[in-house]
Amino acid sequence: MAHQAKTINIKNKKAEYQYFLMDRFTAGIQLTGTEIKSIRAGKVSLGEAYCAFEGGELFLKNAHIAEYEFGTYANHNPKRDRKLLLTRRELKKLQNKVKERGLTIIPVLLFINENGLAKVEIALAKGKHYYDKRETLKKSDAKKDINRATKLYRER
Repeated sequence: MAHQAKTINIKNKKAEYQYFLMDRFTAGIQLTGTEIKSIRAGKVSLGEAYCAFEGGELFLKNAHIAEYEFGTYANHNPKRDRKLLLTRRELKKLQNKVKERGLTIIPVLLFINENGLAKVEIALAKGKHYYDKRETLKKSDAKKDINRATKLYRER
């Protein structure tokens, strides 16, 4: 099977702004045929997505994978819960951390690996307060200013 040259990296842009990201894990996702085709087309939104435990298993909730445009009656529900595939040890570690106050699990990045499989990078996260968010904005603005200045300097 020939792999596409186009790489798929869908980021959750709100994640680093709204949360302090701590431990990161890479998990597989249990998908249907039309879902993987929509992901390869890049029609995914992780903006409102989060992860939650149900019966000892971790699920990706509220992630929007658009219906496949060439799909038939077998097309998938765009917002359905999708099971994340992690080792038992990783699941136990995450479950213990989530029991701590204020921690949650959010998807940070959805990508297709070199074997053509869809993977999601999840992070253990703690919500930021308003003043932390302002600090994040200040840092990103300073970084942009530095990049702009170095770019202008190189062009001269």
